Amino acid sequence: MDPRLAACEFSRMERMATVPLAARPRPFPPHLYFAMSAVFHYLGPAFAVLLFARVEPLGVAWLRIASAALVFALWRRPWRYALRLSAADRWTILALGGVLALMNATFYLAIDRLPLGTVGAIEFLGPIGLAALGMRTARNWLALASAAAGVYLLTEVRIAGELLGYLFAFANCALFVLYVVLGHRIAAGGGWSGIDRLGAAMLVAMVAALPIGIADAAPAFRDPVLLAAGAGVGIASSVIPYVCDQLAIARLKRATFALLLSLLPATATLIGLVVLRQVPSVADLLGIGLVVAGVAVHREAGSAGMDDRAD
Repeated sequence: MDPRLAACEFSRMERMATVPLAARPRPFPPHLYFAMSAVFHYLGPAFAVLLFARVEPLGVAWLRIASAALVFALWRRPWRYALRLSAADRWTILALGGVLALMNATFYLAIDRLPLGTVGAIEFLGPIGLAALGMRTARNWLALASAAAGVYLLTEVRIAGELLGYLFAFANCALFVLYVVLGHRIAAGGGWSGIDRLGAAMLVAMVAALPIGIADAAPAFRDPVLLAAGAGVGIASSVIPYVCDQLAIARLKRATFALLLSLLPATATLIGLVVLRQVPSVADLLGIGLVVAGVAVHREAGSAGMDDRAD
């Protein structure tokens, strides 16, 4: 270390030692990072639904991806990192970019037709099934059965009336599984490398979604307010939640983080109620409750034995 830097650091430590313990800055609680992520994860899509009256869903999806890609590009400049990756890692980023483009498109087409809470609950059926296949335990099969029963309750009543919406919701669920698999791969490097790889994948997604979304996004380019709203949806949906997740994961036990994920379907329902006035029925609430239970009960491979890790 540079001696001048060492001297500065030693001086800083001396100053901190003279500050009473109660007066020292406390780290931001990781649970609050997760809560912020959970709120913005569905608050962004809720605002997107409000935009559908002026911009078609595929146009809003492209604006979300493009604005998030622009933020990551200005912040992290991921292309500099991507140039140093192996060919296998570059293919993973390309695949993730394609999945992000299709996943956002199907998700927005689904929430244009179905309540946000219903789509949010269906989305989790895939990851729970993936966990059950990866770690064949009675606990995971019970979780999958609970989530499947919940999704059945959510779809059984209305599927005949909105078949296309459910097809988009289940397509989004399948793409979310691919996102989880590829997301684990890009996060393998740890630290900021995962965010850099995500930023590169967002740039790929922006290009991949261009043919299906740019025409529908055209009205926003003629209205600065709509353009700003589309950018806000992207930042709220694809930037803030991911960064908050990284800050939470770094300080939470893995099992604790997995348990907190069970709050997301309920969060989607609550935001749908408050922002979009989507009032769930008793069957909807029961179905979402079963999905929440499934997410809370399931365990991923590698989480066992990590419960005692310090926060």
